[in-house]
Amino acid sequence: MIPQDYHIHTNYSCDCKATMKDMCQAAIEFGIEEVGFCDHYDLMPEDPCYAFFQADAWWQALQRCRKDFQDSLTIRAGIELGEPHLFQDDMQEILKNYPWDYSLGSMHWVGSKTVFDPSYFNAPAEVAYRTYFLELAKMVTHANFDILAHLDVVKRYGFDIYGAYDPLQFESEIRDVLSICAERGIALEVNTAPLRRPIKQVAPSPVILSWFQEEGGRWVTIGSDAHLIEHVGFGLETAMSSLRSAGFDHLASFESRRPRPMPIPQDDINR
Repeated sequence: MIPQDYHIHTNYSCDCKATMKDMCQAAIEFGIEEVGFCDHYDLMPEDPCYAFFQADAWWQALQRCRKDFQDSLTIRAGIELGEPHLFQDDMQEILKNYPWDYSLGSMHWVGSKTVFDPSYFNAPAEVAYRTYFLELAKMVTHANFDILAHLDVVKRYGFDIYGAYDPLQFESEIRDVLSICAERGIALEVNTAPLRRPIKQVAPSPVILSWFQEEGGRWVTIGSDAHLIEHVGFGLETAMSSLRSAGFDHLASFESRRPRPMPIPQDDINR
């Protein structure tokens, strides 16, 4: 069994067409014990998902799925907050209005550029990456959320422009982010979406997971970042292996925004 997949989207995100029910069924077929749905809540006016999320309808769908799958799947209520440090009042409002189990903090925008736009990488690699990590440090310092999503997501498309990046080149900036997360009790997500791209890595890179351990980080989660049914659970064995190699022996299972330990299986699950 796979303990969790805490990063699954549904058709309540602008970039996903799959229903919550279909994603639940896919998780059961994959052998996942606990899933977390965390659709995009984006407030950047230029973002494709701006003002797309409908919280009341989402919650109704979640309650239906919890009822339908109560005997076979634990379903957590999550939300992916885009650039939460820039919209703190609005983010606080949605967090207090619903009984979330956890919130992901994600950063897709740096200033007026998204890291999914090739033009973000018109700058030298050193500038593009360092600027991202410096802004990320601001986000983890000032925003209220539970799990830092895909810490080095900037590499996902940076790889297409520059080739592989070396985290050691930005160790100081990345360790600042990790240290703040550890101090604030923010969990670190291991996101497997880059495994589906040419870069073929989890996010963050394995060495960064070791740094998180060294900086005193306690809580970690894993997520496929699935936007398609066939991506539910993708690469989570690799994520768990990376965590074990970095010295972690448990994941964080969130309920009512409080983590509790969930053991990481000792042996890789072969599929």
